[in-house]
Amino acid sequence: MRNLPAISLAHPGELIASLVSAVFTPWIAAGIALLIGFFASYLTALSWADLTFVLPATAFGNVIVALLSRFWLHEPISTARWAGILLIAVGVGFVAQGPSRTEIPVEVDVSPEAAAK
Repeated sequence: MRNLPAISLAHPGELIASLVSAVFTPWIAAGIALLIGFFASYLTALSWADLTFVLPATAFGNVIVALLSRFWLHEPISTARWAGILLIAVGVGFVAQGPSRTEIPVEVDVSPEAAAK
């Protein structure tokens, strides 16, 4: 975003042009494509399992982001944040050990012979 000009609300025409150029920046466009892919896979997961299972499983992504930011980007993470990361990991572990309440529908035999009975 440092390569783009400053956005000003004083000139609406320039605002729209700035926003369009920002969206078509390769890194921003890649991020938008990845976000669309995440939501598509999230909706698919919700169609297969309960929210009580899918939501904590995706919450584990917060742990991955924190670890990547610490070891790849070398960002400092406070003790309180590490405690939060541990709490998320423990919560995901509890949910993963619990029973699944997702019911698998049983297929009904609708053959002509069964319908005649």
